[in-house]
Amino acid sequence: MSDSEYKEDSVNEGHSMPAKSGSRATRLFIFLMVLAALIALASYASRWKKGVLVRGFVVDNISLISERDIVSRVSDFKGRNMEKLDTKELKKRISMIPYLRDAEISKELNGIVRVRVFEREPVAVTLIDGQMMVIDREGFLLLNKTESVTRQGSPLIKISGITRLQVAANGLPQLEKRDVDLIRQFLDALSKTDYASLLIGEFHLEGNNMAWCVTAQSPTRFIIGNDGNYKEKLKKFEIFWKKVVSKKGFDFYETVDLRFRDRIFTKDTLSPKVPQDVSL
Repeated sequence: MSDSEYKEDSVNEGHSMPAKSGSRATRLFIFLMVLAALIALASYASRWKKGVLVRGFVVDNISLISERDIVSRVSDFKGRNMEKLDTKELKKRISMIPYLRDAEISKELNGIVRVRVFEREPVAVTLIDGQMMVIDREGFLLLNKTESVTRQGSPLIKISGITRLQVAANGLPQLEKRDVDLIRQFLDALSKTDYASLLIGEFHLEGNNMAWCVTAQSPTRFIIGNDGNYKEKLKKFEIFWKKVVSKKGFDFYETVDLRFRDRIFTKDTLSPKVPQDVSL
């Protein structure tokens, strides 16, 4: 390399360092400006937020509960400072609504308080002291607000034979746990049947493993017991209904006992004291 070329390269290298230093300083300046703008914006937003007032309420996810019922319980919070609004107090106000299982309450910057409702799930009905009540999946008893309450689009099954009730912490009457578990097992199995769910209209709680169900078409008591395994028993019910009841008539039997493996015992209405063994 010649002396002139060496000097030229040295000159070029000497000029590159200030360029890099200037670029770094520019980036730092831009970063500080953005940071300052963000801090100023956050400060403004904080001051603005403190001045936001509650303008109204929006209720989501309701079907059984009236939106008016919820809003009326919290309407006196309207106009209050949004930042100081106690969502726990709002939730406490609406938690007294019987059909409300839970709720999520959130604040929005536009002054709206959003209430997302989680309703109780009606699964059956029962008659208590002459009044029709709805039973939810946790065994709580609720006033039957409307005749249109259904489960999966079908009329709710009737539960009879309830003799034990307790008062829960929320003030609602509730079935004892063993009865709740029994009803759940039966209804879950019933919902998976081909057509037993279309026939059976009542499930009766009875001690000594004697729980039974009846259909809307027949007065016959189909004994299914309290020991579970309802999927198998309801399958036997469907077979017996097709092969026997449909031929002999809806009122031929007083009882049909489905509790035993591979056997069905019946008592007809003419000789109710004589059990008959029917093999499927």
